[in-house]
Amino acid sequence: MSHAHVSFPSVSDEATAVRDFARQTMAVAEADIRKLIHDPVELGTRMIQPMLWLLIFGEVFTRARVVPTGGIRYLDFMTPGILAQSVLFGAIFYGISLIWERDLGIVHKFLVSPAARSALVLGRTISSAARSLCQMVFVYLLAVLLGVKLRWGPLEIAGVVCAVVLGSAVFSTFSLIAACIVKSRERFMGIGQVLTMPLFFASNAIYPISLMPVWLQGVSRVNPLTYQVDALRHLMIVGGGTTLGMGLDFGIMILALALMVGIATRLYPTIIS
Repeated sequence: MSHAHVSFPSVSDEATAVRDFARQTMAVAEADIRKLIHDPVELGTRMIQPMLWLLIFGEVFTRARVVPTGGIRYLDFMTPGILAQSVLFGAIFYGISLIWERDLGIVHKFLVSPAARSALVLGRTISSAARSLCQMVFVYLLAVLLGVKLRWGPLEIAGVVCAVVLGSAVFSTFSLIAACIVKSRERFMGIGQVLTMPLFFASNAIYPISLMPVWLQGVSRVNPLTYQVDALRHLMIVGGGTTLGMGLDFGIMILALALMVGIATRLYPTIIS
């Protein structure tokens, strides 16, 4: 009586596969980050919007005192929301670079390479996260100049970095999904404009959820930006607090990222069709 020999992958094989996946992911991220280094003007232009919001909108509404903010200045209240907005606006248009690279033939080269499709997607999310961290540093510097009461503990700073990276990854991956569906620069720009404003205003970035009508509160509860802002407000601002809970905030962002990466991985090859 013969027994069939069943072989299982060894630990070393699995470790090699993980190393290969990490190397492929970082190669895609590095190629994209190099473009940012060679063209910092793009990043500089993204700094204008948070500056305008904080210097004009924030200062005016702080003086007006028309928004209940739980005992903290309105400028302090909205600073995490403007950081989240800056991350959102930078990440949501990230997919247009995929369309440009498709037109230049770069995406074709990636797709015929042995790199896993998920590595191609995650590499782009890492690149987007690097950009968002630059925006985070700028918003922090601006907040210091405006006298915002920030928390400077190492755990709080690490938490802000995690929240910014997760938020950027979620919205940049969502942007890649949109690019794979519309496949046109003109259509994509229109879709991006349509998506950013509802995501921003249907969140707690510039006013508490409690001020919203009931139907908008429901929309806010399924908006990943709401959870990013809630986490940032608690981690960044003295007395900011959290209304949803840090576990829920990060759990929703991680769940949204996993869902977006899964969809983007399946749709990525369709960008060339």
